[in-house]
Amino acid sequence: MSVAEQLFCLAPGHPATFALQLRHVPQPGPGQVLVRVKGSSVNPIDAKRSTGYGRRVLALKGAARFPAVLGNDFAGVVQATGAGVTACKPGDRVFGLVPTGAHGAHASQVLADARYLRAAPANHTHQELAALPYTFTTLWLALRSVGLNQHNAKDKEVLVHGASGGLGQLSLQVLSRWGARVTAVCSTAHVQRCKDLGATVVVDRTRRALSTLPTCYDATLNFAIWQDERALVSRLKPGAMGHATTVHPLLDSMDVHGWFKGGWRVYRAWSAMRGAARAAGGRGTRYAWTIFQPSTEALHALEALLLANVGLHLPIGLIIPIAQGEQAFAHVAQQRPGRAILMPE
Repeated sequence: MSVAEQLFCLAPGHPATFALQLRHVPQPGPGQVLVRVKGSSVNPIDAKRSTGYGRRVLALKGAARFPAVLGNDFAGVVQATGAGVTACKPGDRVFGLVPTGAHGAHASQVLADARYLRAAPANHTHQELAALPYTFTTLWLALRSVGLNQHNAKDKEVLVHGASGGLGQLSLQVLSRWGARVTAVCSTAHVQRCKDLGATVVVDRTRRALSTLPTCYDATLNFAIWQDERALVSRLKPGAMGHATTVHPLLDSMDVHGWFKGGWRVYRAWSAMRGAARAAGGRGTRYAWTIFQPSTEALHALEALLLANVGLHLPIGLIIPIAQGEQAFAHVAQQRPGRAILMPE
């Protein structure tokens, strides 16, 4: 049994309280890998969870109790492997995910499912790799839900709202590599950045309303705000593939209104927007709310893109010792630019 430093969110709040504690980590069982973490990221969902957001739904995953170790993605070095693990061995550099729960990645050691680990390319740092798995997996699930993939994306018109955020930046890189024509919606300060990442057209949201965009899109993606959902789905063309959003009201509605009333409000919101999507695109048009879950398919795709050395990346705004983790959470909560990475001592 090993001893690891773990960053605990002791209690949710504004701000939350954190403490670095030493805890025993068991040796890996069958199909498990013990990883010495060299970097883990603080994602927006971590900052939200630290305030108590989503506790009613996350309780179904055992992820609502505090104290809790947050975080999903990490990179590091294999320390030990359990029975049946053949894809990696002690000393190998890896990156990967842990499912959302009470035992997250903000620690010096992580016990991970071998299915959710991939070999780390030599030309990427641990910090660069730690910033990618959660966001890329969420993007992959959104793209899959509307039917977009590397085989059919060429020449498709795709509208991305929230293009300057983590999901948006990765979507521009991935979709442009697949040959899609991407229209990026962002603020004035990020117009050039979106062009550099592969957007065909960039719309400054401070100067042009979504409702004035043409109804020409095969797919629309909402990574910005729920209030723009109807305007986005109305931009789908007849015969469109579909729309996916990551900013749906599922968790918030359940928190505020409870299971019955909240569930009814969620169903009404989803049903109304699905109807709007089908009114624009037709009965075959898909409509999806994307919810993160680990995906071996997504991690395989991420590994392939990294090995292809296409420059896939997310900018890092803060690298900080794990003992100062509350500063990383503040960085994310205040929407400062760049990913926040925790480094074990």
